[in-house]
Amino acid sequence: MSVPRVLPGVRALLLEGVHPNAEALLSKAGIAVETSGRALDPAELAARLGTVELLGIRSKTQVTEEALAAAPGLLAVGAFCIGTNQIDLAAASRRGVAVFNAPFSNTRSVVELALAEMIALTRRLVDKNGGMHAGVWDKSADGSHEIRGRRLGIVGYGNIGSQLSVLAEALGMSVVFYDTADKLALGNARRCASLADLLESADIVTLHVDGRPGNEQLFGADEFARMRAGSLFLNLSRGFVVDHGALRQHLASGHLAGAAVDVFPDEPAGRGDEFVSTLRGLPNVILTPHIGGSTEEAQQDIGQFVAGKLHDFVAHGSTSVSVNLPAIALGVQTDTHRLAHLHRNTPGVLAAINGILADAGVNIEGQLLSTRGELGYVLTDIGCDYPDQVLRTLRAMPDTIRLRLLS
Repeated sequence: MSVPRVLPGVRALLLEGVHPNAEALLSKAGIAVETSGRALDPAELAARLGTVELLGIRSKTQVTEEALAAAPGLLAVGAFCIGTNQIDLAAASRRGVAVFNAPFSNTRSVVELALAEMIALTRRLVDKNGGMHAGVWDKSADGSHEIRGRRLGIVGYGNIGSQLSVLAEALGMSVVFYDTADKLALGNARRCASLADLLESADIVTLHVDGRPGNEQLFGADEFARMRAGSLFLNLSRGFVVDHGALRQHLASGHLAGAAVDVFPDEPAGRGDEFVSTLRGLPNVILTPHIGGSTEEAQQDIGQFVAGKLHDFVAHGSTSVSVNLPAIALGVQTDTHRLAHLHRNTPGVLAAINGILADAGVNIEGQLLSTRGELGYVLTDIGCDYPDQVLRTLRAMPDTIRLRLLS
């Protein structure tokens, strides 16, 4: 989206230090933008949402059903990250609130961090660096290895896992992966029939799973026990998928040679707050503050991408890559008004809409319908002259969830 359509009167709230690109794009469209560098707790969020149409968050702010209930004017939520498990998607859908995320923008950044941490752990750079800062010159090859020739086990073969697979092979690693969904193996990667098979064969295990509730405590004492002695463990996915107490035990016992963790079950709300974890103080363990996607390049791309989706939804009703509403992108026409009608997906709704328009003598200039589960969404371009009763009748339809008129 190169030239945003001006949307005066629309207000946006961007939290958790969303990249300035997002504010700049929305402001260029005439949207009044308020920003904050921190997350809001549910009570604070509910109090602030009553005055905005657009909300931008990252991973910390929890958008609950209660918060959404306090925001009847909210049109869309932008998650300036990959995950959306911090948003009650079902509640958003019931209220006609579109949710967008950035499923691809920070993929490369996460992959590069994973590779860097693998190399740092296999070369014992954490120990060497600590020794040097303590004044100890320990020039030795003991315990240091190349990653070339090692077997990488990737749990979760989505956008990040599959790209990591390709780059790891380019570095001379062999790759096995496990995913609950059918995924095409790239390069020479080999799919494992079970998680146990992967754990028993990999030298390095890295998690790249999503935040669905079923993944909670995916990795615990049994999984760590199955890993090969002297292997390495990485988690750059979600904090709640790993039992950190079990991880500490296997690191302290020497069963695991090292670990790198970027995400945690409980994370501080803001920059500078105290970080508490049972993994602190362990040797050959890299702890990073949820920065997998925190590069300038990734955050710039995310800011531009998600803000663009928010603008396009408000201005044109477009729902491309929405995670909860049916996907539609209808070309923009001049000298028309656009009706964006979100409804329950029941037979006959489109015919009823067109019947109402026909009875009022309103001509349809363009129309597109899409459905997704229990929801249907139709964009209809009509001439500029129409009776006000048309909108009232459409809103009164039994299956209507939300109707917006886009000039």
